[in-house]
Amino acid sequence: MSLNRREMLRLGAAGAGGLLLSSAGIAADTPLLFNLKPNDPLAPVAPKVAATPIAPMGVDPAILERAKAALHSHRFFVRDRNVIGIVDFGKASHEARFHIVDLVSGRAESHLVAHGRGSDPAHSGLLQRFSNGFGSLASSNGTYITSDTYHGKYGLSMKVKGLDYTNNNAEARAIVIHNAWYAEPDMVAAHGKLGRSEGCFAFSRASQWQVMNRLGGGRMIYADKLA
Repeated sequence: MSLNRREMLRLGAAGAGGLLLSSAGIAADTPLLFNLKPNDPLAPVAPKVAATPIAPMGVDPAILERAKAALHSHRFFVRDRNVIGIVDFGKASHEARFHIVDLVSGRAESHLVAHGRGSDPAHSGLLQRFSNGFGSLASSNGTYITSDTYHGKYGLSMKVKGLDYTNNNAEARAIVIHNAWYAEPDMVAAHGKLGRSEGCFAFSRASQWQVMNRLGGGRMIYADKLA
């Protein structure tokens, strides 16, 4: 039986539609037409998968992962999640252990920071314990967000708020970011360690300005000790 032109066009369109539908379930690296080889320029190209980012230089990958988990957990409280602060209290006070990490670029800058004298009663330069208690004069571990600035004993300072049960007294304990003479680099040169705060994040004057400029406005700081 002969087919007229209209019927031939209808059958051709149906065949093409069936070809498109059957192709939808084929893997991306399988040639769809004319038996193309995988390296043929007309063959479909599988999407590239980004490599897993590594920790920036100087930042322990394990504490970075903890910080990122905390960022996700508290994401509704953190205004800007591209740049975070990480304090690795497993390191001694003569080491640059406060890291400002840009999660977009993967870069970090590191600063000296003092811990509380209640966390290091013997003044060994190593943090021995955390405490959230009033009058403990100790550093607390957990997730913080930065808050308002004010002028106090050490000049311009920045308040922080604790978001975890381990540091939720931070604001009431007046735990803040400030500069201090005992957190200047020459203390390390003279004594091999920084002095101690009363639980605050105490920096050199230069570092304090950089930390406040990069992390102000409700950004996150994560403080912890891995061992």
